[in-house]
Amino acid sequence: MEFLQITSPEDYRVEQIYSSYCTTFCEDERRDWEKLVTLFTNPKVKIISVLHESKNIGYLILWELSNYTFVEHFEVFEEFRSQKLGSFITKYLFENYPRIILEIEPEHWGENAARRYAFYQRNGFHLIDEMYVQPSYGIGKKPLNLWLLSNYHPENVKDIKDEIYDIVYH
Repeated sequence: MEFLQITSPEDYRVEQIYSSYCTTFCEDERRDWEKLVTLFTNPKVKIISVLHESKNIGYLILWELSNYTFVEHFEVFEEFRSQKLGSFITKYLFENYPRIILEIEPEHWGENAARRYAFYQRNGFHLIDEMYVQPSYGIGKKPLNLWLLSNYHPENVKDIKDEIYDIVYH
């Protein structure tokens, strides 16, 4: 498995990533194209293409914040799901980013949300905040009540939330 940082929206993989991103994540859980493009010039952000057997199978959008990495989006493309590739990606994350925070839909939102939560639990994450609100991504988009997970035990969840709000969703 290869993990290649994409440094330009002109990269041929970005079209496939954005298409899947728009299909997988609802309108309120994602950036519009114009806002996504700005991430390529943000020094705190890494957009990583995940390749397996020379095929682009998914991507990560990571924010390197004060003393942890925030995973804004993590997706294995639909045709590659249920092959344990997500667990390999999680292993890569743990090896390269020892302190990880991510947000997910609460498990009671439905079967897919429950499946994702179980996946993250199996792969070393635990719930740190059930009262987290993902701010709106922009005009016409709603804030969402999500859960925060981590692979470590943060000392101050409020400070983490404040930093995510200030930097990721500014």
